[in-house]
Amino acid sequence: MARNNNNEKDMDGVQKAAILLIALGPEKSSKIFKHLKEEEIEQLTLEIANTNSVSPQTKEEVLNEFYEVCLAQQYIAEGGIGYAKELLEKALGSDKARDVISKLTASLQVRPFEFIRKTDPAQLLNFIQDEHPQTIALILSYLPASQASMIVGALPPEKQADVAKRIAQMDRTSPDVIKQVEKVLERKLSSLVNQDYTIVGGVDSIVEILNSVDRGTEKHIMETLEIEEPELADEIRRKMFVFEDIISLDDRAIQRVLRDVDNNDLALALKGSTEEVQNVIFNNLSKRLAVMIKEDMDFMGPVRMKDVEEAQQKIVNIIRKLEDSGEIVIARGGGDEIIV
Repeated sequence: MARNNNNEKDMDGVQKAAILLIALGPEKSSKIFKHLKEEEIEQLTLEIANTNSVSPQTKEEVLNEFYEVCLAQQYIAEGGIGYAKELLEKALGSDKARDVISKLTASLQVRPFEFIRKTDPAQLLNFIQDEHPQTIALILSYLPASQASMIVGALPPEKQADVAKRIAQMDRTSPDVIKQVEKVLERKLSSLVNQDYTIVGGVDSIVEILNSVDRGTEKHIMETLEIEEPELADEIRRKMFVFEDIISLDDRAIQRVLRDVDNNDLALALKGSTEEVQNVIFNNLSKRLAVMIKEDMDFMGPVRMKDVEEAQQKIVNIIRKLEDSGEIVIARGGGDEIIV
């Protein structure tokens, strides 16, 4: 049944989003739809279809709320939650500013430690280097990989692997623990952490950090983990450079890698890869060999994903071995710059 929305306070988020899209018009709304999930599009489409009419007052209220939330997001991105609160209070008043920030943190789950994401890593290192490794791991899990990698690289060697292991094994962290650590780092900032348990850290988090640190730090951490946590080290290593990352290598490195790759493994690996990866590989093979590999791929017919993954992993292992021996360079942050 079609509904007439007149009271902005009584509406839920889906209703407000539907009114916003109606107000923006079909051209702008279609661009927004491109960034939504399928179930969200279905929800909104149904809501728009069920919205009969919208009063000018309701439309104005929804547009104003959207503008205020966008403004708050921009301020948080520029200088953190404290900075956003200060500017919003000047623009909207204390009560309204608090209301907007609360909505934003509840709906978008603003990350803790926002105030240190803009801090210089060298200064931050002074803050946390003497903290317990678990505390350091928690803080680094919330930072961008580029910032976290610089701090990991500057930690004492005996702490690096311990912190890396703790990040990888971290799962869920209590909001109370996060608040306590935040207070130590920034007593003046009022905590606006969502009370739901927050997922943080994990293998993907440490992989991202290790992919950004200098090669020396990475090797030290991985060698230590291989002794202390061999299974974890294997899982991290598998994720650090996946087969599709071969497109990040330069042509000379790819040609060097292909010299050591079995043709059958290459055909099988390419069978389950993207067109972009296939093009990069074929462009670095002789025309004769490229034709031969393509024919092999056609003749082998359907293949098991397990076999494809094993072939791809063999090639990744060759890449890592060539990097270890210094024959190729994998682009990474912090210390592997090439001097011409």
